[in-house]
This record gives sequence, C-alpha cells and structure tokens, in this order.
Amino acid sequence: MDIRTTGGPATADETAAIDGFLGAPESLWEGGVRRPADDHVAYGGRAVRSQRHLLLPVLHAIQDRVGWVSRGALEYACRRLSIPPAEAYGVVSFYARFALQPRGPLTLRVCDDIVCALFGADEVCAAAGAERSPCLGLCDHAPAALVERSGSPFEEVQVAPVTSEQAADILRGETWPTPLSPTLPPGGGGRLLRRVGNYDPQRLDDYVRLGGFEALRRGREMGPEGVVREVTEARLLGRGGAAFPTGRKWESVAKAAARPHYLVCNADESEPGTFKDRVLMEADPFAVVEGMAIAAFATGCEKGYIYIRAEYPLARERIESAVALARGAGLVDIDIEVRRGAGAYICGEETALFNSIEGKRGEPRNKPPFPVEVGLFGKPTLPNNVETLLNVLDIVLDGGAAFASSGTKDSTGSRLFCVSGHVERPGLYEVVMGTPLRELLQQAGAGTIQAVLLGGAAGSFLTPDQVDVPLSFEGTRAIGATLGSGAVVVFDESADMKHVLLRIARFFRDESCGQCVPCRVGTKRQEEILERMLGERIGDARADAMLLSDIAQAMRDASICGLGQTAANAIASGLTQLKVLNG
Repeated sequence: MDIRTTGGPATADETAAIDGFLGAPESLWEGGVRRPADDHVAYGGRAVRSQRHLLLPVLHAIQDRVGWVSRGALEYACRRLSIPPAEAYGVVSFYARFALQPRGPLTLRVCDDIVCALFGADEVCAAAGAERSPCLGLCDHAPAALVERSGSPFEEVQVAPVTSEQAADILRGETWPTPLSPTLPPGGGGRLLRRVGNYDPQRLDDYVRLGGFEALRRGREMGPEGVVREVTEARLLGRGGAAFPTGRKWESVAKAAARPHYLVCNADESEPGTFKDRVLMEADPFAVVEGMAIAAFATGCEKGYIYIRAEYPLARERIESAVALARGAGLVDIDIEVRRGAGAYICGEETALFNSIEGKRGEPRNKPPFPVEVGLFGKPTLPNNVETLLNVLDIVLDGGAAFASSGTKDSTGSRLFCVSGHVERPGLYEVVMGTPLRELLQQAGAGTIQAVLLGGAAGSFLTPDQVDVPLSFEGTRAIGATLGSGAVVVFDESADMKHVLLRIARFFRDESCGQCVPCRVGTKRQEEILERMLGERIGDARADAMLLSDIAQAMRDASICGLGQTAANAIASGLTQLKVLNG
C-alpha cells in the first residue's frame, strides 16, 4: 500500500516542466493517456525505476518553471519515475533549494553567513525583507545575494556586493541585476591560476592556444598505469579537506574488478569562506574538463559526473559549455554529466553526494565499504574535487618528481586559499605549501588582526601570535589546526566574535542531515549551550563549558561523517583561543 497526498493534479505548467525533461509519457502507467494496450499490459517496472537518479533534475525543472514543488507536481513526477510519493517527499523536503509552499516567481536570497555578516548582510535582509541563505561562495564580494525568477525561461543571477536599496529594487521588480563577472586573482596567476583571466572561458580555441588538452594527449601516450604512477610519485594529497593520497585512490579504482567505474568531480563547495572551485569553474572550465578526462582515462571510468552546487549558476553554465565543446571537437571521449546540487552542505561529503546523484536524501553512508570499491550506484567510484583534478594537468606534463620537489616533504605542490573578511584585497591566492600564513595575509592586505578562521566553519581560530604557522598539512596539524577547504577569514578588532561563534553553531545545526543522533542532537545542544554562555542568561559557565566539551567529544567519536566530527572545532578553538567569554 502506498501513501497518496491530496494536492490535486499537476498543473499544465508543472506537467510541461516534467515532460520537457523526461519526454512525453508513453502509456497510462507513466501518466499518459489511456491506450487499449494499457488495459492488458503494465509498462514500466524496473526500466522506469532505474530512472530514480533523475529525481533531483526533475524537481529542479518543476521549481525553475513554477517557483515551487506542489504535491500534484510531485505525484506526477513520482508516477513518471515509479517512485513512492512518500519517499519522494522525504527527498524534496531534505534540500533547502526546493520550496514546498507557494511563493512568487521572484526570489532574492541574501547570504548572512560569517563573511557577509561582517559587511552588513543582516541590515540588507532587514531592510529588503529578503530570504536568508547560508554561504553563497561569494565571500570575496560580500555581502552577496542570489536572484531567481521562475518561468520559461528560468533566470538566475549572482549579485555581489548587494546593497539594501538594490535588494529592495530587485524584489519590487524594478531592476534585473547584471550578471557578476568571473573573479580574477588579486595577486596574479600562479601555477594553477595562470590561465585565469588570460583567455575567454567560452572559447575552446583560446584554451588550446594556451596549451589546453596537451596534458590529456601526453597522458594517453603514457598509458593509464603511467599516469597513476606519476600522480603517486607526486605525493599529491586531496585538496578537498580530507588530504587523502590521490595516487592511492586512483590505483584502487583502476584495479577494481567490478564494472562500470564512475568518476565524480565534487564541486559542491559549501564551506563558509570557500570559493576557489567557483573561480576555477567560471574562469578555467576547460582545465576542469581536461582533468576529469585524464582521471577517467587513468582509472578506467566509463562515466563522469560533476556535481556543482545550485548557487553557482555561472560556473554550471561554463562547465556545461566546456563539456559540450570539448566532446564536440572529439578531444574527450568520456561522457560527463553536469549535476546541480540543491542546497545541502552535507552533500560535500562524498557518499552523501553519491546519494544525491542517485535521487535520494543527501545522507552519508557508513564506511567501509569505501567509494573506491562500492560507490556511486554500488560501483567503484573515483571522487576528487576541482582543485585536485587541476593539479593533475601539471603532474602529467612535468612529471610527478617535479611536482613533489615544491612545497614540503609531506605537503607537495602549491595550494589555493580563499582570503576574505577584513583585508584590502580579498580573493583567491595561490602559494607554495609551507608558506607562512603571515605572508599570505600580507599579500591580501590584512591590517590589525583579532583572529583568523583557518579552514572554514569546520576549521579553527588562530590568534595573531599564531599567524607564522606554515601553510602545510603537517604545519597546521602541529598547532591543532587544519587547512580544510582553504578558507582564510580575517577578523579585525571591530568583529563581534560572539556573534561569529553563534553563527557557526547555527550553521551546523541547520546543515546536519539528522541521520545520526550524535550530530543531530549534538549540534542543536551545542547551539543552545553557546547561546546561554554568550548571551545574557544566567547560568554556570564552568558547567556549560564542560558539557560543551562532552558533547563535542561525543560528536567526534560517534558521528557518521565529517560534519558531526568537526562541528565543534571552530567553537572550541574560539572559546579557548579568543577568550570570548571574557569579552
């Protein structure tokens, strides 16, 4: 017995949106018109259920067209995809991007996260009555907003920096903002950034002129084993935050017997303060495609996905164009599908991302088995983030030994850092691993420093006495910090650090997927205790501090994934390093 809702039938616009993506239904069983044969034969079954992975794209099609997902539209989508409505409701209600109540065709979401709050986001939201949003990945242009207008065609554009007057004009329908241009590195291009700003990211011939797809050609000459060998010799560690040896991961997938193999490029960067993948996808999309093609060739992946967060419309457009142009020119032979996220920070975790691609709630899976053995659709899967894949181009061209000769022994190569907050020149910087944090801050024009948040909301706060720490995995580890996703947020003396800590606690409470008790309950209790400690309510601060420490330990020890395991890091370091309770 299946649960049915009472939302009524789908409207003509909703039906058109779904059929426009899936194609017209072929039988009554898929929601079409009754045919004589339908009275005798049931169509669908496993063939239709195998399209479950199309659920999120279908939901996007509905919301893009009409602005929200009604129960009638959801039921029609379920009929087309042979998904129980109750199960689909659990999916659509999981993702922040999808609205389940009617709303107007125009939506303005203003980021009120850590960096944007420093530059007046709360005032913009209050003045314009805009929706609040977690980090939009535009921290170098804070405060930021995202505007969406449903209909046919659907339109969306990033606005940064946004003012209260501009936000009000947009919501009144008096103006439509000009699309934001791709961000250029303030300090000029390094090895990874050398092409950014130096070619038209929509022209394949421009990329080829700069040596584009030469690394792929060289990789094919070396053969799969040769490419994996060079990546291993380079001692490249993943740039997504976990710092897992890339060569070991590639070798495991290449040797996996089960078929097919899948490649997943994780471009769902949602860590507050992080925007490096956005810059790379917007300004150097062909390099991302070439990196994916090399990885697929080396590990025998027959199909590739790049999962881009929903808040990056320009990045998604540029990547889709680059994939089409490269395949059209016969330069890459792997089938790369661009998938659009739906507003869930947890989907940056690789197994939650797999579930999202498969049309499920973005909940992490238990490990083992690991993705290299049982990943997307239960098959061996190679997950890498954007920056990791871009490093592969130079490793293949120059050799693994050359790459390993730069940086430090345990942290080879260079690293991208997203510098934002109270600095003169916010933006994306590339420095050699081991470079002191102080040097990076000087490049960005930091003045008087109260604190530096290194690694994003899941990172740690550093005091002015700690800014000489080497930017390497081992250097930050020695002081109990982490490089994380490469976020560097600078706070001067004007910043209210109590407000910052409370915003981080609220972020993790909002973004917990709720699957495991330690994280679901722990992030909520962490926020409540912190509000009591930092607010005006009377309580035993010493007892609260001990309780907060116990909760943090429970989340670290028992949470399924990294969100719960790191949700207390910044808050703990803020309370101990910054002494906010004494302020």
